[in-house]
Amino acid sequence: MRTPHALLATTAALAAAVVAPPAPAAGATAVPAAGAYYVQSVTTGLNAAAAGGAVEQHNPKGDEDHQQWNLRAAGSSYVLENADAAGNCLGRSGDQARTVDCSAADALWDISAAGGDQYALKVPGSDRRLTVAAKPSGANYPAQLAIGSSPDLAAWYLTPVTPVTRPMPPAGRRTLDQVTFLTAHNAYANGVDGGFAPPFVSLFPNQTRGIDRQLTDGVRGFMLDIHQTPDGAILCHDSCTLVSRPVALWVDIQRMVNFLKAHPDQFVTVFLEDYVDPGVLRSELARVSGLSDVLYRPDLTGVRQNGWPKLADLTAAGHRLLIFTDHSRSADEAAGLTRDSFGVMYQREWTVENYWSMGSGLGSSDWSCYSRWYGADTNIPLTRTEPGFRPLFVMNHFRDVTISGTAQTDNTKLADRTRRFCEPAARKKPNFLAVDRYDLGDPTSAVDTLNTYTYP
Repeated sequence: MRTPHALLATTAALAAAVVAPPAPAAGATAVPAAGAYYVQSVTTGLNAAAAGGAVEQHNPKGDEDHQQWNLRAAGSSYVLENADAAGNCLGRSGDQARTVDCSAADALWDISAAGGDQYALKVPGSDRRLTVAAKPSGANYPAQLAIGSSPDLAAWYLTPVTPVTRPMPPAGRRTLDQVTFLTAHNAYANGVDGGFAPPFVSLFPNQTRGIDRQLTDGVRGFMLDIHQTPDGAILCHDSCTLVSRPVALWVDIQRMVNFLKAHPDQFVTVFLEDYVDPGVLRSELARVSGLSDVLYRPDLTGVRQNGWPKLADLTAAGHRLLIFTDHSRSADEAAGLTRDSFGVMYQREWTVENYWSMGSGLGSSDWSCYSRWYGADTNIPLTRTEPGFRPLFVMNHFRDVTISGTAQTDNTKLADRTRRFCEPAARKKPNFLAVDRYDLGDPTSAVDTLNTYTYP
């Protein structure tokens, strides 16, 4: 899952409560307190970055890439000074955003609330404002930020670099979106339960323990690739050609259902990279004994209107297995059978997810954290929210190819990347930390720390 077709995809403590000024809630003071912020587009979720005199929207990259701005009052207006270049502020020249001397008139902004925790940055005495440039047909939004009058493109988050967090509520009061789960990327690609790839690719398993052991070890999220064969929905990477002893999807789902029946206080989530017809998937799941007893249907329980329920309420009701597909709803509608009609949720409607690859199996990595679903044909920013509803956040943390030494090193850095890069990029805590070789580098410690606090 989340890997090129040629090959399989490959602890610093988090602060439980840090003190810094948060962006105000709706109805609070119009401008956040002075402090360090990311200037983050509501439209794209990308950050304003100083780029050689220009100001461009870039993939969120934490304290790298000149993306942090120090907000302070300047008379009746405000300036945003770049944290990496003293005296250089986010400003403008003509219809383009530029870095300018902080003492210049073009560095001043009037900042006003634009609904909820969003803001408009206006040129003083004018209706012109900082905007994302209009999106050309068939292309991404341009990198260069603009000065324009379109309010649709001019909403911004001022995301604190060090946000205030709160202690995690007691176990009985935690909602599903407040909890973080250890997640196994390509959980089926383990070489223990059966074959998963052609001979050469199988030399690089994403995991080395079978599904039953993963459940015992505390893994609660499972990423699975399914392909269609005459035998049904089969777990293989890329295709099932030349794969010996592949495992059927229903077999691994049955393992999870059996675990849940034996552990009634536990909750499991499955993410399907899904290459099968909806009818085939429905038939496959029908083979799982007891599935209907534990399947969770957020689409039938008012989640979009009321938010995610308490995890304790879900387990008490027996709703303890959530299944997502990355398949297209529109394609299923055209085929005449939608997957949610038999309890498989369309992931893009319920989650946000960062781009899956940090780079190749060896060498340097890219820690930037941006939406997997951002491009010319789609735009689902990590920051997406709806009234009363916050999507769950799937945070991918792995490489193109799984090299054990690299995976161990990467997993020791999971907490640091989460805190400095991905939490501010999504403006929320990750709910699923997806890693290769979860047995290396102690990613469980990062999960445990995340489960000590909530992100505002």
